[in-house]
Amino acid sequence: MSSGAPSPPATVSGASYAVAPVTMAHYKAADSKREQFRRYLEKSGVLDTLTKVLVALYEEPEKPNSALDFLKHHLGAGTPENPEIELLRLELAEMKEKYEATIEENKKLKAKLAQYEPPQEEKHAE
Repeated sequence: MSSGAPSPPATVSGASYAVAPVTMAHYKAADSKREQFRRYLEKSGVLDTLTKVLVALYEEPEKPNSALDFLKHHLGAGTPENPEIELLRLELAEMKEKYEATIEENKKLKAKLAQYEPPQEEKHAE
């Protein structure tokens, strides 16, 4: 072998050809997965919802300081819930408990009343 400019080994160009189809196949698989995911988002309405919120942000005359907060607020995942809402939830839970207790008490009182009242048939017979 002479000591001139080294010529690239044949395996390098062969390897690059061997790698290219694998890389292309990888890109096609990734594109396919992206396309499937895009269709999934489209079918579930996510793309429409995001588009509407982004359009609302675009059309906002005075842009908010935080675009992310704007998106969160309009997507329903905003800042922590209003304390008033939490109080209403607690009140609702208490009312449900009271309702159940009242229903139970009503059943007991009806059973007790039935012991002291004659059956309806006897009342009509008199």
